[in-house]
Amino acid sequence: MKSHLLPDYKVTIDRETCTVCRGCVIQCTFNVYSFNKEKNRIDIDANKCVDCQRCITFCPENSITVAPTPIQYKQNASWDRENIRNIVKQAEAGGILLTGMGCDKPDFTFFDRLLLNASQVTNPSIDPIREPMELRTYLGSKPSLVNLTSTGESWTDISLASPQLQVETPIIFSAMSFGSVNLNVQEALARTAVSSGTYFNVGEGGLNPRLNKYADHLVLQVASGRFGVHKKYLDAGAAIEIKIGQGAKPGIGGHLPGEKVTEEVSATRMIPKGTDAISPAPHHDIYSIEDLSQLISVIKEATDYSKPVIVKIAAVHNSAAIASGIVRAGADIIAIDGMRGSTGAAPQVIRDNVGIPIEMAIASVDSRLNQEGIRNRVSLIAGGGIRSSSDVVKAIALGADACYIATAALIAMGCTVCQKCYTGKCPWGITTMDPVISRRLNPDIAAKRVENLIRAWSLEIKEMLGGMGINSVESLRGNRHQLRGVGLTERELEILGIRMVGS
Repeated sequence: MKSHLLPDYKVTIDRETCTVCRGCVIQCTFNVYSFNKEKNRIDIDANKCVDCQRCITFCPENSITVAPTPIQYKQNASWDRENIRNIVKQAEAGGILLTGMGCDKPDFTFFDRLLLNASQVTNPSIDPIREPMELRTYLGSKPSLVNLTSTGESWTDISLASPQLQVETPIIFSAMSFGSVNLNVQEALARTAVSSGTYFNVGEGGLNPRLNKYADHLVLQVASGRFGVHKKYLDAGAAIEIKIGQGAKPGIGGHLPGEKVTEEVSATRMIPKGTDAISPAPHHDIYSIEDLSQLISVIKEATDYSKPVIVKIAAVHNSAAIASGIVRAGADIIAIDGMRGSTGAAPQVIRDNVGIPIEMAIASVDSRLNQEGIRNRVSLIAGGGIRSSSDVVKAIALGADACYIATAALIAMGCTVCQKCYTGKCPWGITTMDPVISRRLNPDIAAKRVENLIRAWSLEIKEMLGGMGINSVESLRGNRHQLRGVGLTERELEILGIRMVGS
């Protein structure tokens, strides 16, 4: 069948400056370039280009240009380019369209329509360079009352406190499983978690022995597939996360293609090599809040009540009611993943049409838990579309205790968000299990780049806090008086719990 698809990109090479070094042939994992020996030139198949920009970055003569193709379908307000292309693809393949990363549609980001307050005369700002500024926070269930006892010289807290995660900055690396990314990526994130005083979530792919030395800074996941989950696994990390859903694909399961299940992935996930790792849509032992409570209790008992249990849900219409039940089920932390959350592979139709933005979800959950008087019993982690330090600050002001990031960390390593993670051909060596391509990512360099990102964001968070006259990140949590909305409807402002600019 002849394909009717038009190329997405136009790829050109300046023949006058090109030295035919064949670097582009080596760097491109999608075979856009090939060496023509007879003509001593590089031939181009633009139909295969995904605009990863690897060739441009490593071309020694800067001879390559990649641009959106000038060839367009006839303009039509209802049938835009993407709708037509998707239909053509399905007419030729007859299957579900997959995509990587998060939702790229406009109008789902509210952070850009939120503005922060600044101190002026009566409430002076704080200089974070010369005055103390506390970014450390503790994640976990807090007691309703503090019980103190006196020894005559000092007071001691004897409250029955739940185990806590101490984070030096309110940024945690979200779940990225072994198989969706390779070990070099996981080790880089684990190293950064140690050096930055935070945590890395290893996702649902089990725990490779190479990461054991970072165990005190790892969050281990129990997902519906239960890949690699056993007693020793549960004992290894600092916290356990029960994954009910994720922002990129709420309500459906996961799928790691068999070609990415190498021998090492097979051993870690405890599944046969080369077989698809399919996570069911539901946990087959969780069909109610009572079932969830039982699993939480089992995990806590299995780990001697020594680590907090997180429950991760996708941001959906009734997130507030669900979160209320999860608190009562005994979770210490709730992670909420908005619809802009990324993934290695998701049906495009699910990614772009199911779920709600994290801003709305975290605000409604925080409000509901405060109204019910149980907000202290749980910490909230917001994820799904956190792109900058200002997003972190705004999420915390809306009610989060900390934020999950993933795509931002991968971009720091080199990812260009070409959205082809599911192919296993990542040119930057991030979402591939190919041992040759994986070597393109040096974990030492990647860890340093991500560490620099976390340091830069932390400094910016201090600057923003100081500008608001706040000297600790915990004083910002749920402090929506520090936010104003611009270009939002009255109903949107009501859900977010903020006022319009100028008021």
